[in-house]
Amino acid sequence: MTASDGATPNEGYQPPSEFDINEPTIARVYDALLGGKDNFAADRAGADTYLKYVPDSGKCAKENREALVKGVQYLVRQGIDQFLDIGSGLPTVKNTHEAAQEINPEAKVVYVDNDPIVLAHGRALLATNNSTTVVTADLRRPNEILENEDVQRMLDFSRPIALMIVGLHMHFHDDEQPDEWVRTILDTMPAGSYLFITDFVDTGEPLQKAMEQAGLESLGNGWIRTPERIKEHFLGLPLEPPGLDFLARWFPGEPDRVLTPAEDLEPYQRILMAGIAKKG
Repeated sequence: MTASDGATPNEGYQPPSEFDINEPTIARVYDALLGGKDNFAADRAGADTYLKYVPDSGKCAKENREALVKGVQYLVRQGIDQFLDIGSGLPTVKNTHEAAQEINPEAKVVYVDNDPIVLAHGRALLATNNSTTVVTADLRRPNEILENEDVQRMLDFSRPIALMIVGLHMHFHDDEQPDEWVRTILDTMPAGSYLFITDFVDTGEPLQKAMEQAGLESLGNGWIRTPERIKEHFLGLPLEPPGLDFLARWFPGEPDRVLTPAEDLEPYQRILMAGIAKKG
């Protein structure tokens, strides 16, 4: 299996001049793993590296997208109608704006990504959606996100916001102190805001380490972390039930759901964990 199976490559698209299509990016490799077409040969090669080490990488990517939908819809049901989705990737079906606006058509969504193709494709896709926008920025420079005119226009920082860092922490080494970037943004949000995170986990399983190796070879990043370390991403905020768990067992707002025991999950289902915390 290759990342191009079932997808029509977007080779006819002329990308913005400010990036090199010969270098894979997180957003486009993820798109390739999802079977999308907004990617180039280098991105598909990066996705194939993931598939070499973890043949079910595509299933992992889809499971992460399903967790995004579960988390967003839970947050909407808690009354959240504003979302800041950082490291969003390409806004394809089904992404944050669709998951949120399916329940609350007035929900506001700001996508943030450092890949210019996300801006180019996202704005075209969302041209008729006045409640959603896409901006090019980088979590490494949180103040630039906060000061962005589109972010300020779309979101009301006097009311609760959901800050989403879904599938992004793994691409930063701990030495970069990514939690501090998140803290800078979350500190501007009022009580009642939420922090939603998914991340690669390390519980000592070989396939988890294989996923890390795939990321390091294809993108130069993609570190796994212990559950205890992932909990530190939430900056001491209390986790909403069911806490931090593998994506296949993570169903916020469904406390009575019967869950598959963790040891009975497929190995690929023990690569990612999710959690949501609330700012008091």
